Amino acid sequence: MSITSIALFSPEPTVAPVRRFPSHRERVRSDLARYSRSIDLFSLVREHGSPLLVLDPSRIRRQVRRLAQQLPGAAVHFATKTLPHPAALRAVADAGGSFEVASRSEIDQLRSLGVDLSSAIHTHPIRSRLDIDHALAAGVRRFVVDNPGELAKLADLPADADILVRLSFPNAEAGCDLSTKFGATIPQAVPLVEAAVRLGIRVAGFSFHVGSQTTAAAPFVEAIAATTRLMTCLEIRLGLHFDVLDIGGGLPVEYDSPVARLPRLASGIRHAIRSSGRHDALVLEPGRFVTGSAMTLVTRVVGSSERVDGTWHYLDDGLYGSYSNILTEGVHPLVFAASELRGDAPRRREPVTLAGPTCDSIDVIARGLELPPLHEGDLLVSPMMGAYTTATATGFNGLPPTQVVVLDR
Repeated sequence: MSITSIALFSPEPTVAPVRRFPSHRERVRSDLARYSRSIDLFSLVREHGSPLLVLDPSRIRRQVRRLAQQLPGAAVHFATKTLPHPAALRAVADAGGSFEVASRSEIDQLRSLGVDLSSAIHTHPIRSRLDIDHALAAGVRRFVVDNPGELAKLADLPADADILVRLSFPNAEAGCDLSTKFGATIPQAVPLVEAAVRLGIRVAGFSFHVGSQTTAAAPFVEAIAATTRLMTCLEIRLGLHFDVLDIGGGLPVEYDSPVARLPRLASGIRHAIRSSGRHDALVLEPGRFVTGSAMTLVTRVVGSSERVDGTWHYLDDGLYGSYSNILTEGVHPLVFAASELRGDAPRRREPVTLAGPTCDSIDVIARGLELPPLHEGDLLVSPMMGAYTTATATGFNGLPPTQVVVLDR
């Protein structure tokens, strides 16, 4: 038999099948479908109507405990502004968390829930004198400062109170760079600490915030390294002792794309702290990470229209309501048709625009979103709606706030 014949009759090489991994949207859909069944989500909608936000405090407790596991010894101070719902705040406290506050209203709400504010941190660097007096009267004993004018307002701080100096570490990659409005540079921080010493104000340590939705460990690592070097230098130079390192918030959650998981970020933070050789008390100020997954939104199609650019569906919640996080935070929550979660959605998908219920043309939730065919009355579901949704919603057009139902489990 010739070589040519052998080649013609040789069996084809075996090719291993290509393993298909689910997309981010598919993975979230699968998880959301299971979760919706576990809490009987659509029965809640039949009972309470739509739009509806379902708050699950057990998820908040879980997130606070995850932080404690990944960053042992860290004090978790929840950013109250993220989700100031009583059930959310109680869940944080039940899990052993404390709070960071930035206004009289937040302080009063926590007091009404019986929260001990002696461990709270007033993190707003700019305060009126009335704000300071109100906080002190409520038991707050730690304040954040980033400039000499605000330091002067704290000249009469009680002996049992102290301050943290907030540093600025710009982060263009963050979802929101929180060092553009607040924070002292390291050269500015040195005379600020010296002024505090002259005024007899105890500087417990330093704080910073690397920006919301920080998806890599590097900004935390770099800020920790710079801050701890400054702390050590000032201790030697001024004969002081600092004992608090507050690394703020910024831990990310997943909206329309995957992000770095907590173990990876926490590993970088732990390594940076070990490398510093210091043993300061570590403080965290998470917000979105704690409550993001704790609320699920259900909306309903009120009407539809075929416009020149395609199909539009108008929902009973939008950018001036629960989807306000799109406007204020620049995030893009995923939206699923209820049929996708039940498993009875037709295979056909069509690009649609989802709009909110107001008469404002900017009230558009998503464009070009591939969804099954929708009709009046159909339900849509968005996960990860527990951060900066109810907190930033408005009453524009006279629309009432979306009802929040709290799960008891």
